[in-house]
This record gives sequence, C-alpha cells and structure tokens, in this order.
Amino acid sequence: MATPRCWWCGDKPDYQEYHDKEWGLPLRDDHRLFEKICLEGFQSGLSWLTILRKRPAFRRAFADFDYERVARFNSRSTERLLQDASIVRHRGKIEATINNAKRARELVREMGSLAAYFWSFEPPAGERPRKVTQAAISKMTKTDTSTALSKDLLKRGWKYVGPTTCYAFMQAMGLVNDHVESCSTRATCERTRERFRRPRT
Repeated sequence: MATPRCWWCGDKPDYQEYHDKEWGLPLRDDHRLFEKICLEGFQSGLSWLTILRKRPAFRRAFADFDYERVARFNSRSTERLLQDASIVRHRGKIEATINNAKRARELVREMGSLAAYFWSFEPPAGERPRKVTQAAISKMTKTDTSTALSKDLLKRGWKYVGPTTCYAFMQAMGLVNDHVESCSTRATCERTRERFRRPRT
C-alpha cells in the first residue's frame, strides 16, 4: 500500500524523500535557512524538483551557503558561477544571492541569528486554514505574513524575496505545517513543531 503523501511530490523518489524528511520540519540552522531562501529565489519560474536535484551543485558553488563566505564573493565569482552549468546560470539570481549574503550578515548582527529573525514571523493561528487540504493550500500562494516578511526583507535590501517566494520558504522551513490532513507526515511534523524551541537570539 502506498504511503499517503501531499499530492505535489508525486512518484519521484527524491521528491518523496525531501517531502518526508525535510519539508515543513522546523529549522533553526542559519546556513540552512539562508540556503532555503536563496534556493526559493532560484526556483522562481522553474520547478522545485529542478532546484532540488541541483542542490548539491548549488552547495558546492555557494560555499555550502555560508553567508559569511558568500558575502565575500566578487564580480569574478559571479562570472565563474555564470560558467557553471551544474547550477541555474541566471545573473540576477546569482548577484541576488551574493547581495543577500551581505544583508544576512547585517541581519545577524542586529538580531543575533537569522533563525530569530525568521521565527519572529511565525503566523497567527487565525491566518491558517481550518483544514489543510490541497484546495486550501493551492489558494495560499502568499499570505499576510509572507507579504510582511517580504516587505521587511526588501526594505533591508534583500532581493528575489517576493511574497510568494517568502511563503514557499515559510512552508519549507517549518514556519507553517502545510502537509495536508491526509498526509502521513503531517502528524510527525506537527509533533516536531510542538517540541521545537523558538529561537529568540
């Protein structure tokens, strides 16, 4: 009998593994948070499966998304990355990642960690659907909270962080649990979120 999962991961084993072991589980590691928001930006206009399959290459290209190291990339780094066929060779997105690393460094100096900043945008219960179904999630491409997060990041100089990108990031890093009610991972994700200590610094 097939394991009941969210509809979007289909029958691809790598997509199913990402769904089962990563998507929606609460995250506090700053490098992984930086990675997720950057890769959501790279995903714009593409499928997430494309980005997921290129993720090891992205990690090699962007110093495992250590924002301190990426912040020191320069114009030569950009040209090198534009020649790297293993990643998405989009100048705007590459330059945005380097820019966002510098902004991440500033944000950590102010807030103590990226985790503390992003978790301060955990949405109120009233913003969540009563029942998490495919129909409900399909309508929630952005929310008031993802719009607020996007506006704040843009004000701070981040790029490729629109409200839809920010909501996909929120889903991926566990600010919300958007596994549908019939999904076998939803309960596990919810228990993990209940035990998770929200970072304050």
